[in-house]
Amino acid sequence: MAENKDYMTKELEHGSVTISEEVLTTITLAAVRDVDGVVSLRNDRKGIHITLGDEQVAIECALVVLYGHSVVEIARNVQNAVTGAVESMTGLKVAHVDVNVSGISMGKQG
Repeated sequence: MAENKDYMTKELEHGSVTISEEVLTTITLAAVRDVDGVVSLRNDRKGIHITLGDEQVAIECALVVLYGHSVVEIARNVQNAVTGAVESMTGLKVAHVDVNVSGISMGKQG
């Protein structure tokens, strides 16, 4: 995958669509925040790293999760939510979503 690109272009039948890395970050952020047991992303938007390739995108998320929840289940749910959101909203293929649990919160979600 190529690093250092800040946009991805998808060719369509009647032209092309250019999608910025910022748009992919926003979609990822919204999808992650909807997963039960996720308290926050580590350093908010800085907790998401997008790698753009020619045909696909790879995503890394650093999360803080709520104590008492299954970390593996939360990670799986984040992977599914992010993949579904990015693919359905952009038409781009998600190569993988790596989830790094960087903290546990003893407080409440939200």
